[in-house]
Amino acid sequence: MFALPFFRRDIPALRGERVFLRPPALEDYREWAALRRESRSFLEPWEPQWAPDELERHAWRQRLKRYREEADQGTGIAFLVFENSSRNLAGGISIGNIRHGVAQSAQIGYWMGERFAGRGFMQDALGLVVPFCFDTLRLHRIEAACIPKNNRSSRLLEKAGFRREGLLRSYLRINGTWQDHYLYALIADEHRAKEP
Repeated sequence: MFALPFFRRDIPALRGERVFLRPPALEDYREWAALRRESRSFLEPWEPQWAPDELERHAWRQRLKRYREEADQGTGIAFLVFENSSRNLAGGISIGNIRHGVAQSAQIGYWMGERFAGRGFMQDALGLVVPFCFDTLRLHRIEAACIPKNNRSSRLLEKAGFRREGLLRSYLRINGTWQDHYLYALIADEHRAKEP
């Protein structure tokens, strides 16, 4: 079992060839809000309904507070995804609902700014988060869910080695409507067997 408490200073930055991931900080607000604002119509069909104050500074502070609480409790870790070459914020990826004991599992969620989509950055980010989940957090199973018509997300997960396990009916309320989701999962032993 992974017993270390998650304080922000203990969560490492994850570095790859094209992207790096690190926990969000207060000073990321402007860039985060700008990217989310310009990508709103691209993101809204796949996310919970945005609050009227979604992009306000006080909502960002509340979001950071929630991230810190989840990290302190060991139930979640949030990362922002940055492009290495420009150092620009490209998106976000989170590990949530971390469970230890007999489950040793977590759920992954992610988003990408529209101008960065389709360039392989989220594939690279997943390539950093998956080993972190299995090797550092010592999880056995990682799950992700996506709306059936979200072909981009399905392809992303399948390329990362996730297998579709079934359909979760009326699973999450997305953009104000209860939506079915495909459940994808990746098991540690399967992932390690495919590593070079």
